[in-house]
Amino acid sequence: MAWTKALIWLSCLALLSMSLAEGIGINWGTMASHPLHPSVVVQMLKDNGIRNVKLFDSDHWTVSAFADTNIEVMIAIPNDQLSRFSDDYDNAKDWVKENVTSHLKSQGGVKIKYVGVGNEPFLKSYNGSFMKSTFPSLKNIQKALEEAGHGDEIKATIPLNADVYESSSDKPSGGSFRSDIKTLMTDIVHFLHNKKAPFIVNIYPFLSLYLNPNFPVNFAFFEGADKPIQDNNVQYTNVFDANYDTLVWSLKKAGVPDLKIIVGEVGWPTDGDKHGTIELAQKWYSGFTKKMASGKGTPLRPGPLDVYVFGLVDENMKSIAPGSFERHWGIFRYDGKPKFPLDLFGKGHEKGLVPAKGVQYLPSQWCVFDKSATNMKDVPANMNYACSRADCTPLGFGSSCNNLDSYGNMSYAFNIYFQMQDQDVEACDFQGLAKLTKQNPSTGKCVFPIEIMSSGDRLKFLHVTSALLLLVIVAILM
Repeated sequence: MAWTKALIWLSCLALLSMSLAEGIGINWGTMASHPLHPSVVVQMLKDNGIRNVKLFDSDHWTVSAFADTNIEVMIAIPNDQLSRFSDDYDNAKDWVKENVTSHLKSQGGVKIKYVGVGNEPFLKSYNGSFMKSTFPSLKNIQKALEEAGHGDEIKATIPLNADVYESSSDKPSGGSFRSDIKTLMTDIVHFLHNKKAPFIVNIYPFLSLYLNPNFPVNFAFFEGADKPIQDNNVQYTNVFDANYDTLVWSLKKAGVPDLKIIVGEVGWPTDGDKHGTIELAQKWYSGFTKKMASGKGTPLRPGPLDVYVFGLVDENMKSIAPGSFERHWGIFRYDGKPKFPLDLFGKGHEKGLVPAKGVQYLPSQWCVFDKSATNMKDVPANMNYACSRADCTPLGFGSSCNNLDSYGNMSYAFNIYFQMQDQDVEACDFQGLAKLTKQNPSTGKCVFPIEIMSSGDRLKFLHVTSALLLLVIVAILM
């Protein structure tokens, strides 16, 4: 009898662990000059036990890679496409047919769970650009999903930034939706509630630290704060819980206290800022994954949370208007190698993340400054040229290559441009200031990368190879 009880208890623990693991998904952004092949990414997700993925568009090639994988997928409509659906229902129907229905099969199809309508469309920095088109688009997409017979299984929602709500007291209980969009947000959350769709919010503890030099550093992490926030009878020891519960209060005041919440983006960058380091990212993720595994939730929403980590891999084509860190959110490098040991599900495993398999690199060569060059007056213009067309963010203050000397800075700029141009020999000239080398110039934490063969290049290579093989076969037969 005792053994039977023990087995039942162990089974319950296993089921609990599975449910907790399924609560962690990941964002896969593809704004990279040399993106990984979708099949490589899907295998990497499977190898790491990630069962939920959030995309930022509905690219057919990308979405198709998830067929017959049992990975739940959130596809999306970018902000610049919202106007197509806000006042034209036929466009919404066509979009659902092409981007949802086409992927669904009784067996072996893509397991689409959500459609994200826009991405943080109400950011203050957008100055209301998407204010009129977002909600009508949401309603039309949801209606099209229902008309196509998908409304019970697939829900449309809006991934929103945490700046849609604010607190009058700097405490969660003072939370309410932003005054300029309060009526709109109230209408949206009631619509979501009626359609049984979730509220998706992006929460970034790092940004609290980045935007406020006086923000207490330890409050951004999960080891406990020196000065916790006392909100009536509730104590907050980290900004994630405080931010999340500010939303809970906002929903309560809007009349939908039980609306399901999903954290659409949460993470920590590894470069591009003095606080964006691998060491601090590892510290943050260690605390966060343990919190997730505990299933304790937040003070106002106890229990397991649904979150999507941001993000999967670095994206060297992202805008750096918010900060240089924007290109360094990945828990994997651009090539699918883990940046640091991480037990994503907080179970105490030391094996860490599984790297991408089958990644092909360009040749092991670098473009560096030629110290024999005499035209030093041309250096500034050439560095500006390189960095305006490639990712030089690691050279910034507090970043991983910040400690290079002037020659190192020039070499980094020249090399990153050279790699981005697929190592075209003409991309390593810079008016005679650069030369090729087989010696790796990386030093300390500063990595001079070798670019990968992008998925597009690999396809071209395969097509050329297939064509050559065909010609050989024809020649033999003749």
